[in-house]
Amino acid sequence: MCGIAGFVSRDEHRDPHEARAVLDSMCRVIAHRGPDDQGMMVDDRVALGMRRLSIIDLAGGHQPISGCDGAVTIVFNGEIYNYRDLQSELESRGHQFNTQADTETIVHAYEEYGARCVDHLRGMFAFAIWDAHARELFIARDRVGKKPLYYTITPGGTLIFGSELKSLREHPEFRGEINIEGLDAYLTFGYVPDPLTIFRDVHKLPPGHHLTLKDGSACVEQYWDFPYQPRSQPFRSEEECLEELRTLLDEAVRTRLIADVPLGAFLSGGVDSSAVVGLMARHTSQPVKTFSIGFREDSYDELKYARVAAKHFQTDHHEFIVTPDVCAIVDELVWHFDEPFADSSAIPTYMVSKLAREHVKVVLSGDGGDELFAGYTRYETHRRHDSFAHLPRFVRRGLMQPLSRRLPHGAIGRNFLHQIGCGPLDSYLEQISIFSRLNKPLLYTKDFQRQTDNGEALALFRDHASRVRSPEALNAILYLDSKTYLPGDILTKVDRMSMAASLEARAPFLDHKLIEFVTQIPSSLKLSGGETKYILKRAVQGLVPNEILARPKMGFGLPVQEWINRELRERIHETLMSQLALQRGYFDPRYINVLLDEHERGRRDHSSALWTLFMLELWHQRYVDRGSGRAVREPEFAYA
Repeated sequence: MCGIAGFVSRDEHRDPHEARAVLDSMCRVIAHRGPDDQGMMVDDRVALGMRRLSIIDLAGGHQPISGCDGAVTIVFNGEIYNYRDLQSELESRGHQFNTQADTETIVHAYEEYGARCVDHLRGMFAFAIWDAHARELFIARDRVGKKPLYYTITPGGTLIFGSELKSLREHPEFRGEINIEGLDAYLTFGYVPDPLTIFRDVHKLPPGHHLTLKDGSACVEQYWDFPYQPRSQPFRSEEECLEELRTLLDEAVRTRLIADVPLGAFLSGGVDSSAVVGLMARHTSQPVKTFSIGFREDSYDELKYARVAAKHFQTDHHEFIVTPDVCAIVDELVWHFDEPFADSSAIPTYMVSKLAREHVKVVLSGDGGDELFAGYTRYETHRRHDSFAHLPRFVRRGLMQPLSRRLPHGAIGRNFLHQIGCGPLDSYLEQISIFSRLNKPLLYTKDFQRQTDNGEALALFRDHASRVRSPEALNAILYLDSKTYLPGDILTKVDRMSMAASLEARAPFLDHKLIEFVTQIPSSLKLSGGETKYILKRAVQGLVPNEILARPKMGFGLPVQEWINRELRERIHETLMSQLALQRGYFDPRYINVLLDEHERGRRDHSSALWTLFMLELWHQRYVDRGSGRAVREPEFAYA
């Protein structure tokens, strides 16, 4: 697990020493991703760098690594779990290896298969390969987006890339102009979805894609996608499905236990993480080290269930109680995310990562199970709303939507009328929005509203959903979340917060072989009679305690609602209503005052909206107000 960075200039470096200094800065600013080692290559017009968190082949895995004749060189972030099998296959084809590192297998796979090398990789990855013979750069990102990869092509023709935006900002040609569409997308969903970023002309390489730069021209291509398509043959019986699902789950966990350092697991007490820990316990001779986070507020505390699982699997269990005092780390989170990011569960994710790092260097998590097996309660809500789709269009669009707009803010039924007045897909998009199309006219100034009228993010979401040809309506929603919320929110949160603690996180549920099987399971076996994750719960019966299988769904959240009214009340009010914030021209202060007032008086829970605005303003203060180009260096935090 590492962080990578680099650039390819249109012409040869005029000053190799200056190029090396720039690359060094790009690497050092992400030293938290790889505190064990730094490696760089500067040659001709290319610069490749990396920071290493040593996990496999601790002595021999120094990067960059080159292939047979030294012409193909790689920097790599991630883990390839089938690297031993791949190495044997490549050796049979005449390739000679100098290390036992999984990184080297990618180099030789590229030499053998070219761009199709990604088809042979099982794992999580973001890497850059410079091919000196072809004079081209090849960068790729794993199938579901577990590892991040940003890039931009400057007006001068330089392609700059990195694991985090802060690396790109270290390059003197980087221009950090705010992308209005990215900003609008953030205010809608609480994150900036791929391939958008908060900066204009800066992109995330989408999951399952690779980019080739040759002769100054960049070509982005997709090599894999979630296969939510009609089945050519009827699905097998439920029992046959369960048998294969159990086999694939076990294999996905077992292959992720490869490491030359201690490993453990995050344990929330939910079905997903408990299943992962249970399967880990089958394949390890020592007790699994497990790590959990709790809260003093009972309604958010999951430690009861985590302790049930820990006792059942006889783990070496560790806990941390999150108190409102850790609100002080919000500034630290802003620095690590680089973009505005409103998922408040980043706080407990960071704290559990710091806890785990005291004992291990690698953890397994249950991430991806909700998107794969329809685990979110919002899927059932959407199905209920979808029942209104049979109403005539003139009733929904001509009556319900105008009525919702006429009702005053906060009126009972206003949001409900608006959502069911939309079509099925738009209803879901409104349901998952922090600031919906109904409320944005109240929040945005007229000028800002005009700038965001293109609605690029919503068009992107609709395009994703339209690609699913399955007759099962739920599949379009699962696919949409897998392409947007999963990489944009969940995996971004886990990557940044685990890497902030120099900890590697692995997600067995996101094994692509498991995904390719589960996406073909009928949706009625995922969301069955209102029960989420039906088929997964059946698959792990007898492994996971019944008390956990029968428990109600809880998100990995924290009591922001209470904290905003107590510990954070004064700071949030001062931040959102400051002259600096209001001068940005985005928001109508009257509406922000309504949100603050209603939340403080307990009339409505506006914690998501207020947190979203709060994190945006903190991001502006750190990344816009404090400098025009390079990333502000990580300060010394009390909780760092």
